[in-house]
Amino acid sequence: MTAKIRTRFAPSPTGYLHIGGARTALFSWLFARHQGGEFVLRIEDTDQQRSTDESTKAILDAMSWMGLNWDEGPHFQAQRVDLHRQMVQKLLEEGKAYVCTCTPEELEAKRKEALATGKKPKYDGTCREKGLKKSPGCVVRFRGTDAGVTVVEDLIKGNIVFNNEELDDLIIERGDGYPTYNFAVVIDDAMMNITHVIRGDDHVNNTPRQILMYQALGFEVPKFAHVPMILGSDKARLSKRHGATSVMAYKEMGYLPEALVNYLVRLSWSHGDQEIFSQKELIELFSLDAVGKSPAVFNPEKLLWLNAHYIKEASPARLAEEMKPLWPAGADVSDESFIRKIIVDLQPRAKTLVELAQASEFYFAGQITYEAEAAQKFLTPDVAAHLKFIAAAIPGIEDFSKAGIEAFLKSFIEAKGIKFKAIAQPLRVALTGKTVSPGIDEVMVTLGKDRVAQRINAAVEYIAKRH
Repeated sequence: MTAKIRTRFAPSPTGYLHIGGARTALFSWLFARHQGGEFVLRIEDTDQQRSTDESTKAILDAMSWMGLNWDEGPHFQAQRVDLHRQMVQKLLEEGKAYVCTCTPEELEAKRKEALATGKKPKYDGTCREKGLKKSPGCVVRFRGTDAGVTVVEDLIKGNIVFNNEELDDLIIERGDGYPTYNFAVVIDDAMMNITHVIRGDDHVNNTPRQILMYQALGFEVPKFAHVPMILGSDKARLSKRHGATSVMAYKEMGYLPEALVNYLVRLSWSHGDQEIFSQKELIELFSLDAVGKSPAVFNPEKLLWLNAHYIKEASPARLAEEMKPLWPAGADVSDESFIRKIIVDLQPRAKTLVELAQASEFYFAGQITYEAEAAQKFLTPDVAAHLKFIAAAIPGIEDFSKAGIEAFLKSFIEAKGIKFKAIAQPLRVALTGKTVSPGIDEVMVTLGKDRVAQRINAAVEYIAKRH
């Protein structure tokens, strides 16, 4: 019987969830979901100086926001240190590891000497055959082998061959008694029955060393898949100078999680020419075979385009929920019907929820502030009488829908013998303070008769005072 597929995501809680880490988590999650397997979350917090509870919470929040639910965990690596130490002791007893007392200064001198003579700066095995016992500040090294090769059968990159003589006798337990990353990750992946290790390709060079440890401990070696890195537009590794790199920064900027998920999955993975995928489609279609080997370039404009698409497609009720922390300060958002109408007006135009919130300010204004140039151009004495007539007629319009308002305005301009553009922008400026907004009829329906009449009358007063 084939073992159940189990993948994992194992971030270090030393900061926020980075875009690169999020994509790795996403690929690992999709692979597990596609295969009907399990997705395990493990927090690798053995770096006691840099790991924080705040970072752990930030990582969990980001994964939850993206919809990457886990089946098991979060496990905390620091709580498993006793198990790691037992495994170190097992290797010591079997002669597969040894105690090393070389000081950092000695190691640095050896490194410089090796480089000066054109050799690979690897540990020279000074303590290998000394049979030393543990003492304060000593480290434990894994006893590697100089013979043969180790082949990494990578599910994305293909087979990668490493000469064992190039590999170092890695430290597996530091002087403070804590396991190193390369050792702890092997123990934890083995003990948690992880079948597929999907991670960034910055780990490729760790993999042959880890395979030798699996074999030394008698564990089954999992399958490995190393995902190519994400680059900025200048082809350098993605960093803050390219823009936001943390997942939750995108939430704060008004991105929807499905837009970020859709965008990240398309970095190095494709399915024909399809650009937009639902979560259900991604689970059905995802495979590691379709993940490219080359680095992917992060394109903020493409992400913004996707976000605009998902905002347009979202239900007003969903967006109303997402918008709660974003509305303008002091805005009265207690009328749910009013809020949903505002969203319907603005969502076809908004690229982010923050943009939607900024564009919504005029709906909530008690008194409209006119853009100076707009007022000077459109709130002029020659339109005052038209505006006054429209304001007076508003309460009597029985059908205050888009169609009803269109019909009213059409009959008004026909009766006055003017063109629609003669009153379109003056009305828009009167209602919104700006020359750009959703359709006038949409704005009027959303504002309602009372607000519309009040704002048009205020514009008439403004014209009277100014001229």
